[in-house]
Amino acid sequence: MTVYRRNPTAEEAKARDFAAVSMDLIRWFRISERLAALGHDVDLAVPDAASAWPLNPHREAAALPRVALSQVRWHEYDVVKTLFHRGFEVLEEYGGAQHPFIISKLGSVVASRDIDGVHFYGETRRRLYATQQRIRKASRYVTVLSPSARALWTDCFEASDNTLLVPGGVDAVVPAAGADPYPERGKPRVLFAGNIYNGGGQPEANAVLVSKLNQLGRSLGRRGARLYLLGSGDVSRLDPEHVTYLGAVEYRRSWDYMRHADVGVVVVAGTFSHNNESTKIYHYLRVGLPVVSEAGFPNDNVVTESRLGFVVENGDIEGMAAKVIEAAQRAWDRESAIRYILENHTWEKRVDTYAALLTRHFARRMP
Repeated sequence: MTVYRRNPTAEEAKARDFAAVSMDLIRWFRISERLAALGHDVDLAVPDAASAWPLNPHREAAALPRVALSQVRWHEYDVVKTLFHRGFEVLEEYGGAQHPFIISKLGSVVASRDIDGVHFYGETRRRLYATQQRIRKASRYVTVLSPSARALWTDCFEASDNTLLVPGGVDAVVPAAGADPYPERGKPRVLFAGNIYNGGGQPEANAVLVSKLNQLGRSLGRRGARLYLLGSGDVSRLDPEHVTYLGAVEYRRSWDYMRHADVGVVVVAGTFSHNNESTKIYHYLRVGLPVVSEAGFPNDNVVTESRLGFVVENGDIEGMAAKVIEAAQRAWDRESAIRYILENHTWEKRVDTYAALLTRHFARRMP
């Protein structure tokens, strides 16, 4: 059983379907799907209303059985896997936190105090840390994204033997190429694809990201290129003169925005990200899109190892814009970068960690 959200969004409820837009849902579905593909019986614990939604083969995770949260019999499952702090909080709310084999996956690890590079502060950070304390007591294993996340978890809770390292990933098989979705043609297209957060959870991160995107868009405009933002979050302070906002689209549609861009960019919500990686790097590279990434993410190395892009000094927006133009004009070995991603960073590769764990604990009951 995999567990994440207690409520659907208003848009999901209206459509009566999970139309994956954000990476949190994509990860939930993809890991669940890959475990099922290995022969395990995997159910999704979903909000009660969502359990009655009709299956749609064009949506994400449509083939996985869905069980209403209020109807889950936790003791009937060998393993319960939660996603992010919220998933564990939902498990508690619905009476499953006493299960003997919980795997708790965390997106960001916070400390008992505000620290540089972890973009949760004050009361929000205190609430998340309190959840981590309960996770430490209840969970058999804890999954984190990066070595720095594992180190921080160990510093906080003195436990490393039950900490799994499972970074983000990307699809091995992607939808067939579609039509050019961009509203404008002519200028080089520079794409930032991803969530820029909002005032409810990470207002400080949103403010920094919007400021950097506005600066980058202005600098690129002087160089004859155009910056586009594809994703969700508070865009009220985004400068439309310098950045075109494309909105948020379903995951399947997002591939064509990446395919028809010239360069994909990554900016950090501060001077660095202590332990939360950038999943968009994997996605840009999966379609052979050159990447220019602001230094500071734990997975910066993926850009340099793929040989399809540049990592620039954190805070040097002018230098970043110059590298974007260079990246757009250079002849790259894109196929080599795609092979690198397929060999190292797909969801299938990520599930190997869980597959080995389940084999070790449930070998006699494996399919």
